Amino acid sequence: MTTGHGAVPAPIDDDPGPVVRPYAVTGGRTHPVSGRFDLISLIQTTQLPPDQRHGLSPEHLGILELCRNLMSVAEVSAHLDLPLGAVRVLLGDLLVRRLVEVWDPAPPVITHDDRTLEEVLNGLRAL
Repeated sequence: MTTGHGAVPAPIDDDPGPVVRPYAVTGGRTHPVSGRFDLISLIQTTQLPPDQRHGLSPEHLGILELCRNLMSVAEVSAHLDLPLGAVRVLLGDLLVRRLVEVWDPAPPVITHDDRTLEEVLNGLRAL
C-alpha cells in the first residue's frame, strides 16, 4: 500500500467482489413491508402475469425464478448470494404484490402423557 502524500492506496484484494451494498438492493429498507420470513419458511412463486414484471428489480426476478419450486428463505439467500435481511425485504415486496406464497414452519407438537405430568407435579410438591 502506498502511503506517500496524494498517492492512492493499492487495493488489498485483486478481486474485491461486488461493491453494491445490500441496502442499495433494498432501497435502504431493513424490514419487509409485509410478512415475517423464518429461515425455513418455504416460498413459492404464484402465477406471474407478464404485466406484473414491470417495476421489479433483477433480484426480485431472481427470487421469482428460483421459487418456481418450493425453496426455503435460507436457500434463496444462498443462491442469490444476498444477506438474509435483504432477501426478507425483497420477499416482503413480492408478498404484497401476491407474487409469492409463504408457508411458515409448523410449530413443534408437544405431547404430554398424564404420567409424566403427574411426576412433574409430584416433584414440584416435594420442593
